[in-house]
Amino acid sequence: LLSEILDQRIMIMDGAMGTMIQQQSLDEQTFRGELLKDHRKDLKGNNDILCLTQPDIIYNIHLDYLNAGADFIETNTFNGTVISQTDYNTQHLTYDINLAAAKIAKKAADVVSRQTGTPRFVIGALGPTNKTLSISPSVERPDYRATNFNEMSDSYYEAIRGLLDGGADILMIETIFDTANAKAAIYAIDCAFEKGYRRVPVFISGTIVDKSGRTLSGQTTEAFVISVSHRKPFCLGLNCALGAKEIRFFIEALGLVTPAYVSCYPNAGLPNTFGDYDETPEVTARYLSEFARDGLVNIVGGCCGTTPDHIREISKSVRPYAPRKLRDGLLDGVLKLSGLEPMYMRPDSLFSNIGERCNVAGSKRFARLISSGQFDEALSVAKRQVDLGAQILDINMDDGLLEGEDCMERFLNLICSEPEIAKVPICIDSSNFDIILAGLKCCQGKCIVNSISLKEGEKDFLEKAKILQKFGAAVVIMAFDEEGQAADCQRKVDICTRSYNLLVQEIAFDPNDIIFDPNILTIATGVEEHNQYGINYIEATRKIKAALPGARVSGGVSNFSFSFRGLDIIREAMHSVFLYHAIKAGMDMGIVNAGSLPVYDDIPQDLLLLCENLLWDRDPLGTEKMLEYGQKLKSDGGKRTEVSEGWRQSNVDKRIEYALIKGIDKYIVEDTEEARKYTEKYPRPLNVIEGPLMNGMNIVGDLFGSGKMFLPQVIKSARVMKKAVAHLIPFMEKEKEELSRLGNVDVAKSSHKGTIVMATVKGDVHDIGKNIVGVVLACNNYKIIDLGVMVSCDKILQAAIKHNADIIGLSGLITPSLGEMIHVASEMKRTKCKLPLLIGGATTSRTHTAVKIAPRYNNAVIHVLDASKSVAVVGALLNDSLRDDFVEDIEEEYEEIREDYYDSLKERKYFPLEIARSKRPQINWTDSIPVRPSVLGRKIFDDYNLEEIVPYIDWKPFFDVWQLRGKYPNRGYPKIFKDENIGMEAKRVFDDAQRLLKDIIQRKRLVARGVVAYYPARSNMDDIEILNEDRSDVIAVLHGLRQQVDNGSSGQGLCYCISDFIAPKDCPCKDYIGLFAVSAGFGTDEICSEFMEKNDDYSVIMTKALADRLAEAFAELIHERTRKEFWGYEVDENLNAKDLHSIKYKGIRPAPGYPSQPDHTEKVTMWKLLGADELGITLTESLAMNPAASVCGLYFANAASVYFAVGKVTQEQ
Repeated sequence: LLSEILDQRIMIMDGAMGTMIQQQSLDEQTFRGELLKDHRKDLKGNNDILCLTQPDIIYNIHLDYLNAGADFIETNTFNGTVISQTDYNTQHLTYDINLAAAKIAKKAADVVSRQTGTPRFVIGALGPTNKTLSISPSVERPDYRATNFNEMSDSYYEAIRGLLDGGADILMIETIFDTANAKAAIYAIDCAFEKGYRRVPVFISGTIVDKSGRTLSGQTTEAFVISVSHRKPFCLGLNCALGAKEIRFFIEALGLVTPAYVSCYPNAGLPNTFGDYDETPEVTARYLSEFARDGLVNIVGGCCGTTPDHIREISKSVRPYAPRKLRDGLLDGVLKLSGLEPMYMRPDSLFSNIGERCNVAGSKRFARLISSGQFDEALSVAKRQVDLGAQILDINMDDGLLEGEDCMERFLNLICSEPEIAKVPICIDSSNFDIILAGLKCCQGKCIVNSISLKEGEKDFLEKAKILQKFGAAVVIMAFDEEGQAADCQRKVDICTRSYNLLVQEIAFDPNDIIFDPNILTIATGVEEHNQYGINYIEATRKIKAALPGARVSGGVSNFSFSFRGLDIIREAMHSVFLYHAIKAGMDMGIVNAGSLPVYDDIPQDLLLLCENLLWDRDPLGTEKMLEYGQKLKSDGGKRTEVSEGWRQSNVDKRIEYALIKGIDKYIVEDTEEARKYTEKYPRPLNVIEGPLMNGMNIVGDLFGSGKMFLPQVIKSARVMKKAVAHLIPFMEKEKEELSRLGNVDVAKSSHKGTIVMATVKGDVHDIGKNIVGVVLACNNYKIIDLGVMVSCDKILQAAIKHNADIIGLSGLITPSLGEMIHVASEMKRTKCKLPLLIGGATTSRTHTAVKIAPRYNNAVIHVLDASKSVAVVGALLNDSLRDDFVEDIEEEYEEIREDYYDSLKERKYFPLEIARSKRPQINWTDSIPVRPSVLGRKIFDDYNLEEIVPYIDWKPFFDVWQLRGKYPNRGYPKIFKDENIGMEAKRVFDDAQRLLKDIIQRKRLVARGVVAYYPARSNMDDIEILNEDRSDVIAVLHGLRQQVDNGSSGQGLCYCISDFIAPKDCPCKDYIGLFAVSAGFGTDEICSEFMEKNDDYSVIMTKALADRLAEAFAELIHERTRKEFWGYEVDENLNAKDLHSIKYKGIRPAPGYPSQPDHTEKVTMWKLLGADELGITLTESLAMNPAASVCGLYFANAASVYFAVGKVTQEQ
């Protein structure tokens, strides 16, 4: 029932219980009531106890909210947990409070349900408690916690029992400021269900504490969603802390990553100085109506400061809008992990490094620090792993001399206090399941558990898997079974397949949360059968990825080279070679020392050959040869020898390039300085960046893209680059000052040329490319506002406003960044931003920008290949005389790219018509009341003055007729005359046109006639019904076609039809439509006949081209008069011809046969309404217009109306 209602309309939650109780001004005695009159602690402020002592007050508040329109009422149990009630010494009443609260709410809901015939629902509220599992209450002891997971879970369990026994229809964990607390509540709910309690839908609502977009415990919105989604909540949302205005960005972000229904019940604005809330019901309702209009929510309501009046206004404001559509299939095939920040492992994601050094069995230093109690120092090991590029952090405390559970708990609690470490997901690594559980109970994010296996049989395996499922962990499955460890390929595959089937089929474990470790075993041991171990792993990986959908493959890489322990150079080379091939076979992640992998291409050729031969078992003497190689290293104990300095003999360009590729910063300042002084080749410091530094980073990018370089190595290269740039910046600043002193205004004028806000988008931490672009632009006198990395959309847009930016630039290295760029573009459109948007970064492309990003924004979107192109692009965008042509050139190019892209798709995807209709744009007809035309019916123009029409001519299409197209920056009229190739010819043709046009006007050789008509109208699905003047009868129907093509973007795009821009049939407001047909072609045949008699084909074409231009200009003129006079919905419009041609006016005039209305047959209906035949503008059998120089179309006045292309449709239409 609940799903049925939510699919039909937006449902309403109640408002603040606390606000309403405070209005009662209850004293201590009232709180105590007769039941607790002798209680030994004060109870005033314990709102939950009122369920026992003053049930009528709570009942009446529920009734007030229900009568105001609430579909859901929450039980008065925000603090109804054992932990929270302990403050009042009433913890023994926890069950009773929740039982009574649910019964009171249920009674009120049932009464109003019967009265109205509309079902109402009771939500059992589970508040956050007043303690936290992720934050220490002691500054001195960051590892200390005031409670633990078991206490928290038990506290919630007691409340859950009472709520379910009292009849709650739903359970909601709300106002979550610490996700670990929520996970304890989820665990308690699952325990209750397992013990036989009635299964009800579960809602989860988090709290973003400020505009940073994070919970109090530091998680981002997306990380929070990932951390709680294992419960498969029926509804996910946000509440409290922020008002509707401030919470919008975070609700939108949440909706993009959850398949659940979305709720939002914000505060009544932000609190004032006295902690009160001043936002009126109308203001809160207006904000939430915008959420509804934009399809962001399924459930809305109010939190702190809201009252029944707020709920009444909210209910009315969202009523016209359809609910948010569920995003089925969202993030299919993606492994989702989280620390403080989200991590998405898509099928096409790059290899992920799991940092291995926080392992007491694998790192002597870490083991020593842990065993000696130096946990703070041990944190530095973890931080270094993250700094070196570990995307996941492996923690292992398996040592017989350690208290593993205590050590795991303490270390993970300390990590929570270090955001730079806690941002990445944790891999809890232990062969002791109790240690694994201890770790899981400390982590608010979604972890990986390493590992379980079939070693103890299927029963043990599934029992452990079920427990991990309750904690929401992904799990590593070792290729072990009852017979032992798998060594050959087929047994690895068999065990993994059996494990997969058990997990997926028996307990519905998410396949994306399954990670197999097919055992990376040691090769070159001297035992012949061990020589195939590397091959077996790689082949098993290939087969596992092909046969087991969703599963990932991992492994401990250091095992591979264990035969050569102590010989670090050999081991690291073996790891690099192994990973190069294993990743190609499908290995997704691995436990590896992120900072010590050589670049595959940099391994000495003799060592590379030995490694390849060992891996592929190509040489029977391979082990012996590698041992001989090792002997040569013994003088250094097998440790890393000093890198040969031979590269220092190369020229400075090659040295800089080498240093960047190798990540060597020892000489980079020295070499950069040498290049700077080489003024014959690099006259300016900027040229050093644009030359050898950029060249080196381009090679790094190529190696990274081909899998021969890993993320940690790229990070090292980036640091070298930053160091070089940092050295050059003072010289560039000095150069600017010197040029300014000498009066060189072109290079160093005192004011900046423009302000550019740049950011690496949310979810991405890579900024070297962006930094280079910033430096290059700054050197060209642009003011750069660099927001850094991981920047959310709202911060980008706020910064653009704050700094009065001229351009916004987005950067990203990883694939998920592309989706965030699409989101930013959409938000820029929604917020009516007008700034150009630049797209750059390694993962971006011109095609993706054209196909996926540009259509989401209604202003310039430009892909910038690299820093060297940025100056020209920015210069053109900020030059008033160049901008329009430049943007037009880009838009035409992108349109061609889009057409080629869609034509290349083997199979287009289409939405069913019903789904397409559900994706129609949501227009608030309450806020945009249509204007009644001052003229209803027809208005005819006969022999319209051509001299009035001429100023409206758009000359660009005229030159297109003659195939004269100037190249940027000399495109369009009149700049085309400056084009070095076709400028002179264009001017000659134009002059000829002016002479002929003058003759036509003076001798009245062409006649312009037209007709317009305005009628009452309403939309009915995809049709537009034309009504008589009193709207009592339908006199005609115009049929629209709706877009059905699924162009990707997770199905979030709108599907337009022209009927969307007319108020619907069930809307109380009265709307109208306009129609027109105009021609400037009367007399064309006579003029052309004269020229044909003289065999003057040139003048024939010229005559027809001018007649076409006059007809289009006539249409432009009449549309302007429609807006300002005949319809009068824009009486104050003041646009010049260029603005008109750029469609800067309100409304549209689509024509039949064109992309927005491709069906020519609609002309038949239009001609009946217009009576155009009476003027001599007729239709041929094929529905072409005669005279040929004629234009017809429809007028739409709504500000939300836009041009679009219907594209291909299915047989349904």
